[in-house]
Amino acid sequence: MTGGLPIRQVAFFVEDVRAAARAHHEAFGSGPFFVADNIPLARAVHRGVERELDHTSAYGQWGEVMVEFVAQNNPGPSPFRDLYPEGSGRWGMHHVAIFVDDVDAELAKFAARGAPCALRAEMNDGFVFAFADTTATMGLFAELYAPTKTLVDFYAMVAQAAKDYRGSDPIHTIRMT
Repeated sequence: MTGGLPIRQVAFFVEDVRAAARAHHEAFGSGPFFVADNIPLARAVHRGVERELDHTSAYGQWGEVMVEFVAQNNPGPSPFRDLYPEGSGRWGMHHVAIFVDDVDAELAKFAARGAPCALRAEMNDGFVFAFADTTATMGLFAELYAPTKTLVDFYAMVAQAAKDYRGSDPIHTIRMT
């Protein structure tokens, strides 16, 4: 479905992103991690219904791939709760992310193959990301986004931080607008 595009990120749904990032760092040497609290979205459409989606993410490098830990801050339906129902106490791997040229065109390709759009969201700066529901075939979601300069620069910054890391606190708070 993806034309052989490489996985750029693996992501886990967790209760506490800072605790998860710290534990992953201690177990696997990943990071450092950049934590964005309450990531602002201009719009989020989950399964065809516009909904609030307040989430916090921690981003770090794990070898050649970015690792993300994400927590949902508000109650209610979301692609995170599709896989890990609210109140279940269950957490785990949620999605892999890939770069695509056109998010909507790629979503249509996924949908034609039985993997419907679970979420299409826009950040305040117009950046679009989406989740195709590939849980029936892969057991997790596929996140799609176009490699904008801002996104590519962010990935490069996280990767460089891992190369430059010298053992200070592995958790750094950032702000996304």
